[in-house]
Amino acid sequence: MTRPLVGITAYAEPARWGVWDTRAVLIPEAYVRMVREAGARPVVLPPDDLGGPADAAALVGRLDGLVLAGGADIEPARYGAVAHPTTKTRPDRDAGELAVLAAALDADLPVLGVCRGMELLAVACGGTLVQHLPELLGDGRHQPAPGVYGAHPARFAPGSRAAAVFGPTAEVNSYHHQAVDKPGTLTVTGWADDDVVEALEDPGRRFVLGVQWHPEEAGDVRPFAALVAAI
Repeated sequence: MTRPLVGITAYAEPARWGVWDTRAVLIPEAYVRMVREAGARPVVLPPDDLGGPADAAALVGRLDGLVLAGGADIEPARYGAVAHPTTKTRPDRDAGELAVLAAALDADLPVLGVCRGMELLAVACGGTLVQHLPELLGDGRHQPAPGVYGAHPARFAPGSRAAAVFGPTAEVNSYHHQAVDKPGTLTVTGWADDDVVEALEDPGRRFVLGVQWHPEEAGDVRPFAALVAAI
């Protein structure tokens, strides 16, 4: 049988390789590896406003699942806030990913959001974000240093999809300075030990799950396998 196609949203950033130093569409290879290990074929989706809902729907019609990857902060105006000095955005990603996500939700396509991807799910569903966690928590444990992942326990609501994937508790790796404040129409089903939201889902859909940490970097295929199993 043909493997299902799973789109992975991508970055457009300055990059260097070999003799080249230019802007590139890229994604950490760990996302691609996890989708492959889950039994699907990964398709990288560059930032693109897609020209409107019809184009987004046409793209989604060729996919079997969608992974919203991590990355930069979401433009605060999209959830009715003024930008914090630490907020660093990529408007091209916001436009393209929100269009694809809206089409995916309309089609009831299975969706997995990772870190920024979970935050994007919340914003798309009417939620809001905390823009700088250290001001709320008094520490930077969720993003301890540039390029260094934090580590902490998380707990999941009994009977939730998150608990079905990860069990009642898990040790997770995080790298984020923002977090979900209000989840909009989604349901919070996971929390860190300091009560920062760690998982969101929509129980009324085939598969919509967001996680605030980075399972791909930990080599944890379980959420990707759950996405593919829902196809």
